[in-house]
Amino acid sequence: MSATVAGIALQLVAIAFFVAMDTTIKLMTADYAVTQLIFARFAFHILFVALLLRVFTGPLPWRSRAPWLQAARSLCLGSANFLFSHALAHVPLADATAVNFASPLFTVALAALWLKERVGTRRWLGVAVGLVGVAVALRPPFLTGGPMPHAALLLPLGTALLYAVYQILTRLLAGVDDPRTTILHTGIAAALVSSVAQPFVWEWPPGMPGWAGLMALGALGAVGHGFLVLAFARAPASLLAPMSYSQLVWAVLASMTVFGDMPDRYTLVGAAIIAAGGVLVALPRRRG
Repeated sequence: MSATVAGIALQLVAIAFFVAMDTTIKLMTADYAVTQLIFARFAFHILFVALLLRVFTGPLPWRSRAPWLQAARSLCLGSANFLFSHALAHVPLADATAVNFASPLFTVALAALWLKERVGTRRWLGVAVGLVGVAVALRPPFLTGGPMPHAALLLPLGTALLYAVYQILTRLLAGVDDPRTTILHTGIAAALVSSVAQPFVWEWPPGMPGWAGLMALGALGAVGHGFLVLAFARAPASLLAPMSYSQLVWAVLASMTVFGDMPDRYTLVGAAIIAAGGVLVALPRRRG
């Protein structure tokens, strides 16, 4: 198996874990503040990753050659999770996921401008097509003839941009730090910042099911981002980004089976247009 194929496979596995984490967060927003869920997600992430690495690889590689870059990456991810979790408290999982699909498009653009990865005309056209799909998924009144969509539907757009920066930083760090170091640092800055709010929002879980849910957030996120780091160490960011579109399949299934939310035509049409743009981006360049 080539490194690129392995990177794509690892990305797809990571996405499945992320959808499971998002589903758990949406379930738990009825009982806990989003800030508490974000803190638990990253605090247990650190514990879970440290335990696994200590057992399977020996001494923990805490020391980073680029600690400020690691902190910026962690804060981007924490902020992205915070916005997306707030959105999930108000809008269906499939709708939020469809709007969040702008992230691979932003990643492609940033990969070209920041990492200087080669992005040709066809890929830029794919980005443009995808953004049209995002506009459809946002349900503007001039398109639907109805009222303004819930303001929370805009939050995943901020998530998309922050997550694109997070992925670019992941790609940059792949050439600087050991992947284990990057996986360890994923939750540190986000956990520290979100801990400041805990004296004001913390609710003690009533029993083991509550604690299990909080710990599951960390475990799912840790495993997902572990696979993501390994994927970006093996394949270009502009190629991996469109693989995120497979997330909609799992998000729609979760919306229907767990929450009873049936995606409407704007969500599905918008997601289809975004996916078409993603296909244009993902197709290999023609060789002369």
